[in-house]
Parts: sequence; structure tokens; C-alpha cells
Amino acid sequence: MCLGLFTGSVDKLTAAGIILGGAAALDMKVDIYVLLQGARAFKKDIGDNSDKLQMAENPDMKEEFMQSLKNLKVKTWVEFFKEAREIADVKIHICGLAGKIWGGEKLEDFIDIADDICGISAYISSVQEADVNLFI
Repeated sequence: MCLGLFTGSVDKLTAAGIILGGAAALDMKVDIYVLLQGARAFKKDIGDNSDKLQMAENPDMKEEFMQSLKNLKVKTWVEFFKEAREIADVKIHICGLAGKIWGGEKLEDFIDIADDICGISAYISSVQEADVNLFI
């Protein structure tokens, strides 16, 4: 599976984490390409800090969404990603330009689940080879 992760919103990152968990449970190989807004969410100073992330859908309902996740003991999006990496072949690639837009030029600028920084051609090649392609 190839996942183009454009979003930087907590609701869509959570959805991506749930999808990723399902793919990992099916023992799928997954390559995630973190693009534009997504790269901001993967910065060390943002990461799991939901206060710094917006909601894409119904932004005025963010507090209710976050409280519901907490009440249901739903993992954070970062925890979903970490867990998937533990059980399946999941690689997370940060788009070099996207990273630079948000001030991230080195792998160390991003949370510890990022595997590398690459160019957009790596994403295009992965899309061509994958059986399942998602863009979130």
C-alpha cells in the first residue's frame, strides 16, 4: 500500500492511523509519503501535541472530538503509526520540499517514526508499484 499523507489535521491523521493499523494487521507492506501539511504534523515540536493541530472537518468540534477520543481510550495518531511499525513493514518518508516549508531540513527535525527524507519522484514510483493507493 502507498499512502500519500497530505493532511496535517488531527481528525484525518487519526483516520490514517486507523487505516494503517488495519493494513498492518493484514501484514501489508506500507510506504507513507508525508506531503505538505502532513510534514508540519511530523515536526518534533508538533507531533503528538493536538493543541497545535487543527481539524479538517468541522473545526468547531475539535474539543468534542478530542474528548471523545480520550473517553473511548483511542490511541493518538502517532501511537497508531508506532504500533503499525512494530507489527508490519511500514516506512515513513518525509517529502524534502514539504519539510523545508515547515523548517525541517534534517531527519532529526521530525518525530522518531520518520525513516527518511526523499523527493517527490519516490512517491510517484511507489504509487506506480503499489496495489493499493490512498491519498489523505
